[in-house]
Amino acid sequence: MSPVRIGVIGAGNMGADHVRNVHRHVPDAVVTMVADIDTDRAAAVAGEVPGARAAGDPYALIDDPEIDAVVIASHDSTHADLCVAAIRAGKPVLCEKPLAPTLGECVRVAQEELRAGRRLISLGFMRRFDPAYLELKEALSDGVYGAPLLLHCVSRGVCSAPGATDESSVTGSAVHEFDTVAWLLNSRISEVAWHAPRATGAVTDLRDPQLMLLRTADGALTTVEVFLNARYGYDIRCEVACEHGTLALAHPARLVTDSARTRSVGYPADWRPRFADAYRLELRAWTEAVATASPPPLAGAQEGLIASAVAEAVITSMRSRGETVAVQIPEV
Repeated sequence: MSPVRIGVIGAGNMGADHVRNVHRHVPDAVVTMVADIDTDRAAAVAGEVPGARAAGDPYALIDDPEIDAVVIASHDSTHADLCVAAIRAGKPVLCEKPLAPTLGECVRVAQEELRAGRRLISLGFMRRFDPAYLELKEALSDGVYGAPLLLHCVSRGVCSAPGATDESSVTGSAVHEFDTVAWLLNSRISEVAWHAPRATGAVTDLRDPQLMLLRTADGALTTVEVFLNARYGYDIRCEVACEHGTLALAHPARLVTDSARTRSVGYPADWRPRFADAYRLELRAWTEAVATASPPPLAGAQEGLIASAVAEAVITSMRSRGETVAVQIPEV
């Protein structure tokens, strides 16, 4: 079987990592082209893969006959238009989250895919492939610990990205938790409320940290903390309190240091080391599905739309001083 020829749109941190992962860890795929509005950056990343070409026009990449499938890792604001173009070209897509920054754009992508008559959009909710989260989901599914009652999710980073806003903290970071909670519990989020304490002194134009309360249709409650400027490291936590016990992700550090009468562990600087295994497993699963024309075992456009609907409800609560808001999922 010929390798899947992949084009990667976006040559920033995420796109460059996808290029390297495909080149090094996905045996049935090859990166054929890299596109970025910064053509020098595209050329630098493409130069890491023998034979890969660089382009400044992402739509030229989508239309190129030597591209079988497309990875979209460009700015969030470009996702919807690029997904629609790829759907119209009949090419499978792995789009980084979010599917789009607004619910209306997500609906447009989902409608376009529906008109195409086949599944073409996969969404990069990579926690579904993280070994720790998979073990947690399996333990919950076993039922030994009884029904889940409370979830506590924490997402902390070293510093916020340039241009971060109160809203992008929700659509760009908390959106992972929205998908993860519904996936872990097999239950949709039905209502939300947003709150914030006093902001960290590290930033003056951003409400950070934020706290969100989610209720799923099964009656469980979830707290979601997003703290972009926690400073000490990239830290992801998840604990589930069930009827007969609790389950929690173990600390992801692989090394413990003992020195000077002190025991310590290190934190990664960002999400890439923490979820390196998840990204590799996700890419392999996606390319295998593309190669065999099988339904990909990844979140799709509908899951992206649902997560966006939750994000929109959270932002509505944010703007209404923390009122509880019902999640409305539009029909496609």
